[in-house]
Amino acid sequence: MQKSFFDLNFDEKISDQAPLAVRMRPKTLDEFVGQTHIVGKGKLLYRLIMADKLSSVVFYGPPGTGKTSLAKVIANHTNSVFYELNAVTSGKKEITEVLEKAKNNLGVYNQKSILFIDEIHRFNKAQQDALLPSVEKGLITLIGATTENPYFEINSPLLSRSTIFEFKGLTKEDLTALIKRAITDPHKGYGLMKVVLTPEALDYLADVSNGDVRRALNALELGILTIDKNEEGQIYFDLENAQECIQQKAVQYDKDGDNHYDTISAFIKSIRGSDPDAALYWMAKMLAAGEDPKFIARRIVISASEDIGNAEPLALTVAMAAAQAVDFIGMPEARINLAQAVVFLACSPKSNASYLAIDDALQAVRKASNSRVPAHLQDSHYKGSKDLGRGLNYLYPHNFPGHYIPQQYLPDDLKDVHFYIPGQLGHEKKMKAYLEKIEAIKNNQQD
Repeated sequence: MQKSFFDLNFDEKISDQAPLAVRMRPKTLDEFVGQTHIVGKGKLLYRLIMADKLSSVVFYGPPGTGKTSLAKVIANHTNSVFYELNAVTSGKKEITEVLEKAKNNLGVYNQKSILFIDEIHRFNKAQQDALLPSVEKGLITLIGATTENPYFEINSPLLSRSTIFEFKGLTKEDLTALIKRAITDPHKGYGLMKVVLTPEALDYLADVSNGDVRRALNALELGILTIDKNEEGQIYFDLENAQECIQQKAVQYDKDGDNHYDTISAFIKSIRGSDPDAALYWMAKMLAAGEDPKFIARRIVISASEDIGNAEPLALTVAMAAAQAVDFIGMPEARINLAQAVVFLACSPKSNASYLAIDDALQAVRKASNSRVPAHLQDSHYKGSKDLGRGLNYLYPHNFPGHYIPQQYLPDDLKDVHFYIPGQLGHEKKMKAYLEKIEAIKNNQQD
């Protein structure tokens, strides 16, 4: 990779003075941690980087997930000339300068150029349009990094000429590995210092950083640089220090223990008990402790049918929309969608009639699993079905007044059973009235 004199001096400067999160950036793909779904061995992006065949790409994802770090790795792997701009501090003038250099590189040295633009979503339409001809002709290979949805923030023509790779928040295991590396690395980290990071502090930093390695390493660096050494010359970094450095108190919540189950239980019971304040509190505790929002969303969807049911049929629609929002929007904004759903469910009329009905029906199936389908309900759409007596005497409800005609639908041994007993609240009250009406018609016909 070709670098200018300024670039070389800059690299030397950051090795000594840059924040820990910058110093710890990987130089090779083997050092890169996380994003295995796109850059794991054998994946498309991995193959493109290793073969130095990268085409224009957009890296999209939350802060601190490795977008800039991967661009730096690409810079170390490529034989192309690598240029870097930040959309916050650069404009059309800087873009034009890079494009002129790229033209010269290709024309004089037959060498390709890669342009990395961090926070590319901050470029306006005109600035993005200035890149388009060069990307289209292959004069430059563009790497754009953005925390915003590229489909909303990047011009369609530029987007259509790029491959989008979505970065996910780093897992707790990823963050734990990176924090340990920072403590033990003697060149870029604190391996030459006697740092004792307690297991509780390590677990806490990895947990509350919400997939953001920069946040975790910044907190670690702050503690190491400010904690006084003990008599043994050690920097003892415990849970209290971790809380202070990341400015967030540890929430008493074990995602694999009793606290996890107790809290989700309190959350669901608060919705069931029509207490929106309590439901919001328990959800906030889970979110603050780093609980997977998808887990919370799934519980909300279950509650919509288990505890509200047909008393408010919209509850399931609202719950599903919130669950989809968690995937589409992600945290932290999705907390608002989850809160809306929780409040709607807690404030809705309640019914567990559908929940009880399916359990009773399953129990009946277990006891009478060989019950036959009544002959008039059997399929009659194939040749010879009438000869076998299939579907004879079936009454088509839409041919009768009120689109209803009494006839047997359950097997003979269960024909008088009622699994579903509607409640008296909300929409279910109307359903109950309808069922009582057709029950009366049935009884009158029998009389």
